[in-house]
Amino acid sequence: MSNSVPDLDAVGIKAEPDLADQFRREVATLLGRNNLNFPGAQPVSFSNKHLLELQRQDYYVCEKTDGIRCLMYFARGDPDSETPEIHYLIDRKNDYRYVPGLHFPLPNDDSFQSYHVDTLVDGELVNDTYEDGTQQLKFLVFDCLVLDGQSLMHRTLDKRLAYFKEKVLKPYNALYQRFPEEKQHRVFAVEDKSTQFSYGIEMMFREIIPKVKKIHGNDGLIFTCRSTPYRIGTDEHILKWKPPAENTIDFRMRLEFPVLEPDTDDEADGISEPYTDYDAMPIFHLFVMLNSNEYRHFAEMFVTPSEWEELKALGLPLDDTIVECFKDEHDRWRYHRLRDDKADANHISTVEKVLESIQDRVTEEDLIRAAPAIKAAWKKRQAQMASEDEERKRRARQAPPHANGNGVKRKFEDS
Repeated sequence: MSNSVPDLDAVGIKAEPDLADQFRREVATLLGRNNLNFPGAQPVSFSNKHLLELQRQDYYVCEKTDGIRCLMYFARGDPDSETPEIHYLIDRKNDYRYVPGLHFPLPNDDSFQSYHVDTLVDGELVNDTYEDGTQQLKFLVFDCLVLDGQSLMHRTLDKRLAYFKEKVLKPYNALYQRFPEEKQHRVFAVEDKSTQFSYGIEMMFREIIPKVKKIHGNDGLIFTCRSTPYRIGTDEHILKWKPPAENTIDFRMRLEFPVLEPDTDDEADGISEPYTDYDAMPIFHLFVMLNSNEYRHFAEMFVTPSEWEELKALGLPLDDTIVECFKDEHDRWRYHRLRDDKADANHISTVEKVLESIQDRVTEEDLIRAAPAIKAAWKKRQAQMASEDEERKRRARQAPPHANGNGVKRKFEDS
């Protein structure tokens, strides 16, 4: 992984299985669900049909950071202890890691002693490196599912983000403006992730991405629908665009080493049975997930001898691991990186969507060409909504008073 990808074990303390299970149940209750799986939304790969989707609905766009996707859970601690508020990062393996030293005061509290609980935000952890060589670990928030026990999942994205910025981020920033010396004690800084209207694509490519690439890795864009609710699991309204050459699939890799028959030298050493030659280069089998714990062979990964030496030099287990692969110009699956942050390979449905993106390529130039039509459609919807809103107000002004209005008012005031 790139230098911008942090080591989660260096950031937080992994919860033991029983404690993690307790938190999974708490989070599920907050979300009103029985499922204890990872509660985050997952994007689909961008394909040509999504150019029209960007014209049909309002989308926001942000750069796709090469960091670690996590949710952060603001949990209740012991109110009589030194940790009445506790914070856990939830990774895609659904592991929970306790992060000490975080504090998020409530708004309108000049003492900064109050704090949020029963809150769940979505974001990514990234390590920014600046020109002078200094580094800053950041948690970039791009959604808010629950705030102080109130579910925001069915509100629109702009409303969810507005709640987070006003209720959480604003008092958080005020705390460190008042006490800047405290910044040195926080494990990471928390910021909101910068987003643009979907038609600001050219600015993303020309200005924003070149800037962020100087401080952390970037591998594309994320488009998120403004008007749809937050959906746990695969969300058809979160679109992941990557440059065609960087569209990848996460496979489960299993190694098959050759089995040799003993030769005369082996027999002289007392070896009489066939044996596995672990010094040879294996066959790299790639598997996709059909359902939990069920995999299907999909392809083989092409590896050169020098690449095999580089893989061995990693000093990491390679068999039965998750590996991210891309397709080269000869239609071969090639190694991109190990995904030790993931417990499972991509599901076959995800694989099919990525293959569609690879075959139905949308380039940077295609997106920029589509931007004027996306903007025109957005402005047309805005004008129509404004007109409808004005018409509702006009009708309300012209409507006669309700016959029982005064009685209703008195009854309400008397109750």
